[in-house]
Amino acid sequence: MVNREKTRAAQLSIFSNCVLIIIKLTAGIMMQSVSVISEAVHSGIDLIAAIIAWFAVRESGKPADDEHHFGHGKIENVAGTIEAVLIFGAALYIIWDAVQKLIKGGVELENLGVGAVVMCISALANYLVSRHLLNVAIKTDSVALEADAMHLRTDVYTSVGVLAGLAAIKLTGIAILDPIVAIAVACLILKAAYDLTRNAFFHILDIKLPDDEEAVIHAVMQEHSRHFLEYHKLRTRKSGHIRHIDMHLVVPKLMTVEIGHKLSHQISADIEKRLAHSHILVHIEPCIGLCDSCIVACPSKSYDI
Repeated sequence: MVNREKTRAAQLSIFSNCVLIIIKLTAGIMMQSVSVISEAVHSGIDLIAAIIAWFAVRESGKPADDEHHFGHGKIENVAGTIEAVLIFGAALYIIWDAVQKLIKGGVELENLGVGAVVMCISALANYLVSRHLLNVAIKTDSVALEADAMHLRTDVYTSVGVLAGLAAIKLTGIAILDPIVAIAVACLILKAAYDLTRNAFFHILDIKLPDDEEAVIHAVMQEHSRHFLEYHKLRTRKSGHIRHIDMHLVVPKLMTVEIGHKLSHQISADIEKRLAHSHILVHIEPCIGLCDSCIVACPSKSYDI
């Protein structure tokens, strides 16, 4: 059900970008506007990103198999990194095209009203679609959909920027403002690409969970602290929307296997209630011996989870 919702959101992004590419490209050619055409190029890159996101969310939903024991979640991180590279390429192309326009001359001051209408439509459509994508991404913890939402949200800002540039041209008659606005748009795209690379790529390197999420784990362990001596070697990472958590738990040496197993399952269940989509492994270790300062009730007397 979750994967179906993610797939539908990605398909909506594909459809939206196809429509916007046609509209922007038609208007840009009519106006001979490099800033509007640059927006069409950006939407073209977003279409590729949306297709990648659709493929990623579809594949990441597959269960673990003989070759992928930890599932397919990291394909979403790979997809996000690829999308970032595509955005970098688009930004560099826009800058190159704008520089050529600065050298050869600016936009013709015709049909600027068409460009304004196109930018308004683009900004509204991308805002609505990106908001939906982001809501689904937060709900399903999807890296690929979050990346796609970031792309479209960037389009909202850049469309507004191009609209402002066209308005400035109309008011001042200075056609050179068009490629200048295009370069400013490209700089915003570069910033979005950098943020996306940082968010998507680092999880491929198995970076730990955010501090606030690890704080949740520590809070759960504190709630169960009367049942064990201490825990260590806590390791966390994320693969797509799946959180992988493992730790070593030191318990009284007289604790039975059954009680230790029950304790580890209770801890795992409580963590998963607060951190959805978590796979938790608790390795039970016996203490070195009994002592007067032991903070845990001796299981040889009375013990219950």
